[in-house]
Amino acid sequence: MMVVMECLTRSIADGEMTYTYFYRIVKHEVQLEENTSIIKVQTYGIEAERYDYNNGTLVNIERDCINNIGPQRHKVHNLLKLLYDNAVSPIHLVDVLGVYVDEQVSDFCSNENMVAVQN
Repeated sequence: MMVVMECLTRSIADGEMTYTYFYRIVKHEVQLEENTSIIKVQTYGIEAERYDYNNGTLVNIERDCINNIGPQRHKVHNLLKLLYDNAVSPIHLVDVLGVYVDEQVSDFCSNENMVAVQN
């Protein structure tokens, strides 16, 4: 199950067009194998959404999401802020965050970075 943990919103007007952006931190749960046991770990991802309005009429919606970026919320928050500050379109979400996401994979390998989910 996905849970929205934080949302940043901004609107940009350009002539007759208005673009409203939503950037959300979403929390998920994944199962990882450690030795011979399976552990459940909470992870954070980012969803980006843009609504395009022409003279107040909704004409387009773009949405993309990267789930399970890492187990450390503050690191994912920094990526969320990067998107928000630069008004990154959902169309470019993976292009912009790809390298950062790759760098955070190692956080899943370190037990001190993970938070086990309590049942």
